[in-house]
Amino acid sequence: MKEILRVNHLSKSFGSHQVLKDIDFTVSKGDVTSIIGASGSGKSTLLRCINLLEIPTSGEIHFQGENILSRKGGAAAYRSKVGMVFQSFNLFNNMSVLDNCIVGQTKVLKKPKEEAREQAMKYLTKVGMAPYINARPRQLSGGQKQRVAIARALAMDPEVLLFDEPTSALDPEMVGEVLSVMRDLAADGLTMLVVTHEMAFARDVSNHVVFMRDGVIWEEGSPEQIFTDPQRDETKDFLSRFMER
Repeated sequence: MKEILRVNHLSKSFGSHQVLKDIDFTVSKGDVTSIIGASGSGKSTLLRCINLLEIPTSGEIHFQGENILSRKGGAAAYRSKVGMVFQSFNLFNNMSVLDNCIVGQTKVLKKPKEEAREQAMKYLTKVGMAPYINARPRQLSGGQKQRVAIARALAMDPEVLLFDEPTSALDPEMVGEVLSVMRDLAADGLTMLVVTHEMAFARDVSNHVVFMRDGVIWEEGSPEQIFTDPQRDETKDFLSRFMER
């Protein structure tokens, strides 16, 4: 498959604290990559670096063959191609559901309003939120907010969508509705990079699993290999604790 994203020797420090150490991995078109590991292992920082919300201390991020860290400006245009769904939704509370899904298209992609509205409706319908287009975020449940956030990201026509623990802020009964949307997107062939604690999703939906520990990629491989035959004791230990839960 065609390579979309390649991370080379990526490191990130905050002051004297090194959070990411010499990270290398690639994402090909249609991949669903799950990044798993204990809290504090650097997973979310890695996504934030890939999305340029944090600037790496060293290393390279190649998107479509170009090192995006060496080009000047254009972060907003790049982020429209490498979208992100956050743990805390990050919706605009003063806007309706529909306007939340239109504003990025008109401001960043310079789309005409009517075209942006059509695109927004297409994806709000896809995630089951079309009946709520006039609602404000405060009127929605957590699961509904996250589905709107996913529709907003999809409306930008991203080539890769990053998910940063998209279910961790949700009540247990709402987790399923968001994972169901993500499963559908994976089945549609969307390229996804997912930081998650949902081991069943990582095992059943991904085609590639990355286990991180202490800012390093400790082990990676197919879900079958990682979940049934992990090579490192640390991976076994992490998974056994999760499976017990």
